[in-house]
Amino acid sequence: MTAYTDSSYREALALLDQSGNTSLLAQLKRGIEKEGLRCNNQGIISQKPHPKGLGSALTHPSITTDYSEALLEFITPAYESGHEAIAHLDIAHRYALSQMEAELIWPNSMPCILQGEMSVPIANYGSSNVGQLKHIYRHGLWHRYGRIMQCIAGIHYNFSIPDALWDKLRETDSDAAQLSRQDYISARYFGLLRNFRRYSWLLVYLFGASPAVCSTFLAGREHQLEPLHKHTLHLPYATSLRMSDLGYQSNAQSSLRVCYNQIETYIDTLGEAVNVPVELYQGIGIKDDSGQYKQLNTNLLQIENEFYSDVRPKRVARNGEKPLEALGQHGVEYIEVRCTDLNPFLPLGIDVPQTTFMDLFLCYCLFKSSPDSDTAEYERMQSNLQSTVMEGRKPGLMLTNHNGEEQLLTDWGTELLDDMRALASLLDQANGHSFHLDALNQQRLKLADSSLTPSAQVLNALTEQQLEFSEFTLQQALAHRKVLSEPLDKAVRKSWSDEAAASLKAQADQEASDTLSFDDFLANYLKR
Repeated sequence: MTAYTDSSYREALALLDQSGNTSLLAQLKRGIEKEGLRCNNQGIISQKPHPKGLGSALTHPSITTDYSEALLEFITPAYESGHEAIAHLDIAHRYALSQMEAELIWPNSMPCILQGEMSVPIANYGSSNVGQLKHIYRHGLWHRYGRIMQCIAGIHYNFSIPDALWDKLRETDSDAAQLSRQDYISARYFGLLRNFRRYSWLLVYLFGASPAVCSTFLAGREHQLEPLHKHTLHLPYATSLRMSDLGYQSNAQSSLRVCYNQIETYIDTLGEAVNVPVELYQGIGIKDDSGQYKQLNTNLLQIENEFYSDVRPKRVARNGEKPLEALGQHGVEYIEVRCTDLNPFLPLGIDVPQTTFMDLFLCYCLFKSSPDSDTAEYERMQSNLQSTVMEGRKPGLMLTNHNGEEQLLTDWGTELLDDMRALASLLDQANGHSFHLDALNQQRLKLADSSLTPSAQVLNALTEQQLEFSEFTLQQALAHRKVLSEPLDKAVRKSWSDEAAASLKAQADQEASDTLSFDDFLANYLKR
C-alpha cells in the first residue's frame, strides 16, 4: 500500500464526522492484561505456588501467571467500554486476593524485595505437552537473560477497530481497491504500528511510573543508577526504568531489526530470528546431563514471543498455530501495546482516564498518515524512546522530530495533543460524554508541569517521606489490598469459583489426552 497523503488525517476526521459514521467510534474494543507479583507482608517475593483457588494458570481465561510462579497476570475480555474492562479487572483482583493467604499484589512494575536470582520461582503449568512447552520456554529465558529481569511487571493494552468502521474506511480509500479486505485491515494496522513507534515516547512520559528500583534488583550487576536511599536506586529524571536496558534487555537481540512496513516484512524479519542459531545459546545446550530441557532451541528467539517490543500485531492462534503462522494465515486482528507501567498509586495499576487516552492515542496513530520507515527513522525512534525513558522529565530535553530537527519534548508533545483534539471531540460525540477531551486536558497539564507525571510523583513520595522504594511500594500494596477487600457479591464469587474449578478440570483433561511424547510434540511444534 502506498503511503497515505498528508491530508489523510483531515479526510478521516471528515468521514467520521458524517452522519451515521461517528457512532462507529463507540464500537472500539479494548482488553487489558495486567501483571503483578505476589509478595508477603514484608514485601518479599512469594515462594508459594499459584493459589489453587485461582484455578489453573494454564487454562483459566482471566487469571494466569507470566514468567514467575509469583507473577500473576489478570486478563480481561475485549470490551466496547473502558469502564467494563476496568470493572472486570477490579473483580479479578478482589477474587484473587480472597484466595491468597496473607499475601499482597505488588503494585509497581519494578520488583519487590528479591533474595537472589534463585528466589524467583519459574512458573509451573503442569505435565501436559503445552504446559511443559510454556515451562521450558521460561527456563530458556532464565539461561539466556537471568531470572530477575523476567519478574518485571507491566500492562498490555489490546486494541481493535470494529468491522463496520474498517468497511467504511475501505470504501473511501483509493489505495484499497487492489487489496482484499483482510489485507487492507492488516496494512492499516501496520500504519498504526509505525505511528505508535514514532510517538510511543509520549506515552512513556505521560504514564511511566518506574523511576526507581530496589537495590536487590541490581545486586551484583553493573548499572548507571544513582543511590537515593540506602536500598533504593534511581535516576532523577527517569520515567520508566522498566523500558530501559535494565529491564527487558537482550544483547543478542540488540542487532535484531524487525520491519514494520508491511505484514510480510514483519513476518520475514521476525521469522528469520526464530530460525537463526546463536553460538552463545548453542553453548548453553538444549538439555542438561540428566536429560532435562534447558531451552526449546538454540536460536536467537526460542519462539516469537521472546522478541521484546513496545507494540505487537496480534491474531488469536487456532489449533496449535504459532503466533507468526496465525498472522500469516489470517492477518492482523488487534494491536497489543506493551510499554505501559503499573501506576503504584492506583489499586489496579491503571484507570478509566488512562484507557480513554490510550484509545484516543491509538485512533490518532491509525488515522494519521504513516509512511514506511527506513533505517535512519528506526534509529531516531529508538533514540527518542530511550531518551524519554532515562531522562524524560529533564528540563529542556530535546528529541528528534520527523523532519530530523531537534524539538523540545514538551513542545512536540503539546503539538501532538493539539492535533488530537478534533478526534477526541468525535470520540466523545460517539460515546455521549466528554471523557476523551477531559483525558486529553489531563495530559496537557503533565506536559506543562512534569511534577504531575506518575514518575515524578513516585520520586516525590520517596524523597519527601524518606522512604525506601520497597517501603513506599509496600505501603501502597497494603492500602490497595484494603480497598480491594470488600467482599464480592455471592453470585459473582460463585461464578469465579466455578471458573477456577473448570480450569483445573480442563488442565487435567488436557494432561490425560496427550498421546505424543514431549520430544515429538516439540519437534512438530518447532517445524510449524
